[in-house]
Amino acid sequence: MASSSSANKRLGLAACTALVVGNMIGSGVFLLPASLAAYGPMALLGWIVTAIGAMALAIVFGRLARLVPRTGGPYAYTRAGFGEFAGFLIAWGYWIALWAGNAGVAVAFTGYLGHFVPAAAHGATGLAVALAALWTLTLVNIRGVGTAGIVQVATTVLKLLPLLALVLVGLAAVVPSRFTPLNPSGMDPLAAIAACSALTLWAFLGLESATVPAGEVDNPGRTIPLATMLGTSLAAALYILVTIVAFGAVPLSELGGSTAPLALVAERLWGAVGGFVIAAGAIVSTFGTLNGFTLLAGQVPFGAARDGTFPAFLGESSPSGSPVNALIVSSLLSSALIAMSLSRDLVDQFTFIILLATLTSLVPYIFCALAELVLYATDPTRYRPPDRIGGLIVLATIAFLFSLGAIYGAGAEVVFWGFLLLVSGLPVFVWIKRHTLAPRRAEQLGPAGAAGPTFEETH
Repeated sequence: MASSSSANKRLGLAACTALVVGNMIGSGVFLLPASLAAYGPMALLGWIVTAIGAMALAIVFGRLARLVPRTGGPYAYTRAGFGEFAGFLIAWGYWIALWAGNAGVAVAFTGYLGHFVPAAAHGATGLAVALAALWTLTLVNIRGVGTAGIVQVATTVLKLLPLLALVLVGLAAVVPSRFTPLNPSGMDPLAAIAACSALTLWAFLGLESATVPAGEVDNPGRTIPLATMLGTSLAAALYILVTIVAFGAVPLSELGGSTAPLALVAERLWGAVGGFVIAAGAIVSTFGTLNGFTLLAGQVPFGAARDGTFPAFLGESSPSGSPVNALIVSSLLSSALIAMSLSRDLVDQFTFIILLATLTSLVPYIFCALAELVLYATDPTRYRPPDRIGGLIVLATIAFLFSLGAIYGAGAEVVFWGFLLLVSGLPVFVWIKRHTLAPRRAEQLGPAGAAGPTFEETH
């Protein structure tokens, strides 16, 4: 039996590390330099802080994947540690993060398409382009996971080549004088780093999705945490190097006003041809990320509905097995968010959306940071605590404080809207519980509708 099981393992360390890198690198690296330009070199400190916090979270998710080997990711871990209601709230928030993130990726897609067709990045035309991209990939995912997987593999390979070329050539063209002053934002340094961390965390979202099912991984107890750490480290290094090249090759004032900042950088390095190459790479990358987020935005509510946590109609599938209702509802919500933010210019629109998506991801991260400690405390027989609990406490503290600090850095407006979106799920939970408890109540009443024993009769 052991040998047979081993023979079925298909993913080793190299494959899992590639999966991590491919899932994380998407629209953020192509558009974030414009959002970060206002903070100047202080943004590099934000990247470093975010990378440390993201690696702590990566270890947390790697450990939880071993303790709770069930589908659902943050939802499953939170439900195991904190109970049904917390599990619902995290599933709700995580779903919001996915469809809000989808809106942000669609906006980034229009920004780089605007490098070729300027009208595509603004106004009603920009809205139409973003919605067309979103719904095209929604239809692709409705056709089935296999079709979506083909799109994802092709775009992941193509997205890395222009970024590596930009870094290799661009580092030699960096002008050191452009890295002063250190903090042009005028904010308190700690506040500036917190704001940058909230923005840069967008580029790390999805690291938890790389904790692939243990049954598909060779030696999952070692491979999943190590691959997640390696992938996060490699992606972080690429993000920081790209930001250094962008800040060192183009004045920050120009960079901050660009809807395609890396294309602008490539133009300075290679001329118009370079700008076209990077813009084309960004279009492919954001299209692939949009496809991946669409896939997840359908699968998360689909899985939660099948578990009885979300409304049952979201758990219905098409003949091909795709979560058709969940995909349609998720894309409708993404479309509404894109339309609502149309009054902002593209960079501000992208920044607001990604902060909203990041915030609703940080709430699940906060719960998951402490979930392992809760499992050990509440069920030490099933979840045997490690001999050295101190290291786990330090890890959980870093992940928790980092997530909390990033929420602070998101700003009052984003926290306000994120809080409203989270608590908007409470009536849904009540509705689900009502329909869940009704059959149980009917069973207690019996076939004739007779009431069960009263409180006085049983006490």
